[in-house]
Amino acid sequence: MREITQPASPDRTPNARSPRPADGTHPRRAPKPHSFRLRARDIPQLIAALVLLFLVIAAIFPALFAPGDPLAIDPAAGFQPPGGAHPFGTDGSGRDLYTRVIHGAGPSLLIGLGATALGIGLATVLGFLAGLGPRWLDFGTSRLIEVLLAFPGLVLALLVMVISGPGAFGATVAVGLATAPGYARIIRGRVREIAGSGYVEAARVQGRGRVRILTRHILPGTARSLASLATLGLGQAIVWVCALSFLGLGVAPPAAEWGALLNEGRQFIATFWWLTFFPGLFIVLTAVSATVLGRGLARTDRSAS
Repeated sequence: MREITQPASPDRTPNARSPRPADGTHPRRAPKPHSFRLRARDIPQLIAALVLLFLVIAAIFPALFAPGDPLAIDPAAGFQPPGGAHPFGTDGSGRDLYTRVIHGAGPSLLIGLGATALGIGLATVLGFLAGLGPRWLDFGTSRLIEVLLAFPGLVLALLVMVISGPGAFGATVAVGLATAPGYARIIRGRVREIAGSGYVEAARVQGRGRVRILTRHILPGTARSLASLATLGLGQAIVWVCALSFLGLGVAPPAAEWGALLNEGRQFIATFWWLTFFPGLFIVLTAVSATVLGRGLARTDRSAS
């Protein structure tokens, strides 16, 4: 008599695959929790963010790091080298340079942020008008941007300062207007790229209105680029603001501002090097940190798009 064998049950067969749930996870393997991994290329951005965070805290609460008075003079302690009670040395009036550099972060960052905000705001208006407007408006706006770009940025800022006058407000306006044309050209290109993308064309085919397309697609896509552009522009704006103060057109001495400190120490650069070294070091640190962080944001924006 032939022996009748029962077929193996599907759940007992070694190679049988159990059905997956609707969420796609394996029934015997729990999904791994998301873990944050710091990559090597992210380390410079992290360091840059920490440096900028320190500078922002020092600008808002300078007394946390330097509780002294940046304008207090002590003629008997004039031109002391770095060390001891004066880590950055003193100037000719005996004022502690470390205290003045820390307190100078406030006006330097404030003027730089104001100039960046003014330049980005004006560039956004010009870029959207050129990118979304009719041909004649695009042509006129683009020619205006090209004419302004023909002038070197710092020369254009000096020209604006002749009209607005020296001081912190004049420096903010001058640097903001001088940086706006370059930002406007970048924003115009980004707006036109998004406006001609496939998902915007699909939204038009579906009958979406222009306002809905602008608020749901174009503005969010441009906002990421504006964040990286503003971070990159902050370092440039601070350098230009300090350059105007160094030339005597920005914040005037004895105010504790990095460019004004450079202006005070330039005549002693060959003998008392610390008067220009430490303010210049903080300017370079701020500009480099903003540039590194801005490039990281730009790389993230390109990978996301």
